[in-house]
Amino acid sequence: MYGIFMECWVSMKLFFGNPAQIILLIASAIYLTVTEKDIRKKLILGVLPLVVLAGFLVPVTKIVYVAAFDEGSDTYYRILWLIPMYIIEGYAACSLIFRFASRMKQRMALVVVLAAAALCGSLVYLNQYMSVAENFYHIPQNVIDICDIISPEKNEPRVRAAFPSELVHFVRQYDTDILMPYGREMLATQWDYYNEVYEVMEKPEVINAKELLDATRRTGCSYIVLKDDRKVDEDLVNYGLKVIESVDGYLIYADPVVIEEG
Repeated sequence: MYGIFMECWVSMKLFFGNPAQIILLIASAIYLTVTEKDIRKKLILGVLPLVVLAGFLVPVTKIVYVAAFDEGSDTYYRILWLIPMYIIEGYAACSLIFRFASRMKQRMALVVVLAAAALCGSLVYLNQYMSVAENFYHIPQNVIDICDIISPEKNEPRVRAAFPSELVHFVRQYDTDILMPYGREMLATQWDYYNEVYEVMEKPEVINAKELLDATRRTGCSYIVLKDDRKVDEDLVNYGLKVIESVDGYLIYADPVVIEEG
């Protein structure tokens, strides 16, 4: 049981990131439990979050969750989604500030609240994964350029295209008229799904051109997008495909066979 408890504790720490965030949430919930006069707010914003946090750490809760859901161990942290964390903290902060009658004390309370918020967070602009947005959509510009080339015209049926895994996340964010044979479910290794296009396009070091064409044609892919330095045992042009454009290091192949059938 102790081992399961430690797993729950580690999951909670990873979920909140900064330990100070856990302290602030608990302090806010306890404060609202003690001071809030409205019984509904007291229960929802004060008592219930404390119950969820305590229940999350109880080993029996995780045992039941894992037994009830497939892959429950990997998704157990989602129980913490039940806690409206920032609503609780924001409401507690406002409640604390306006408990004071004098303006001076309210300002002092505001400073304390802002300092606590600053200590519980981090400056996201210093994160190593942050970069200047290339466009209004905040996705790689090459994805937009590729999608604009292969996107169907108005009132035309949607098209299907096979994209490299590094672009898959962004395509549906920009254009829902472009379908793909596989999505992000193939990129999450813990799900262990199978997709024939992914198997031949992403897994081998050198793509087998015939196998790739067989898979994309079975799944109705009108277009195939590959990095221009991606190794393929034969030129796809030899199988009837046409290179319609080169965009920022990616080649866009059109498959006339699928296009004509569609």
